[in-house]
Amino acid sequence: MDELNEHHGDTADALISAARFFHERGWMPATAGNLSARLDDDRMLITESGQHKGQLGPDGLMLVDLEGNVLSPDKQPSAETFLHIILYRRWPRIGAVMHTHSVNATVLSRLAQGSQIHLRDYEILTALPEVTSHDAEVIVPIFGNEQDIPQLAARVDEHMTQHPELLGYLIEGHGFYTWGEDVAQARHHVEAFEFLFECELNMRRLTP
Repeated sequence: MDELNEHHGDTADALISAARFFHERGWMPATAGNLSARLDDDRMLITESGQHKGQLGPDGLMLVDLEGNVLSPDKQPSAETFLHIILYRRWPRIGAVMHTHSVNATVLSRLAQGSQIHLRDYEILTALPEVTSHDAEVIVPIFGNEQDIPQLAARVDEHMTQHPELLGYLIEGHGFYTWGEDVAQARHHVEAFEFLFECELNMRRLTP
């Protein structure tokens, strides 16, 4: 990983910091989840499959091109790598993608069962891009937990064609995906959504 350390050390450090931060909050337990960052028009840096996110280091990251080809010898990417790739292909403005496995997101995804979650009247919504008021509505769709990742990626891609305002989505019984212009913004989105998911789950517990 000499090329990584020499040319992309800051990006690697940002991903490692985010992974450890998410792990400490229980949003990426053990080896669950994956994080990536765009390096240029053709390549991304992504967490290697099976890496413990609370103990992630530079050796736990790898290079993959946007065709899905592994550029880091002897490393295995996540089976969900293509869900990152479709986002980078779709919008050049996306610079980082984050996939977490929090309890709140996972439970909500099962309660709604393949539908969607409507988030409204939460002040923290204004922390999200282009949301200027708490009474705005942010919709988080929920996709079935397809084991065929290319098929799931195609469904997500089709949904994003119809809903270009999308800021994130859930996979039923699995976890949450969101993205940003860079690692810092994507991390910011994770924090905002995780707070919203916790609020929403508590509201469902407390409301008859």
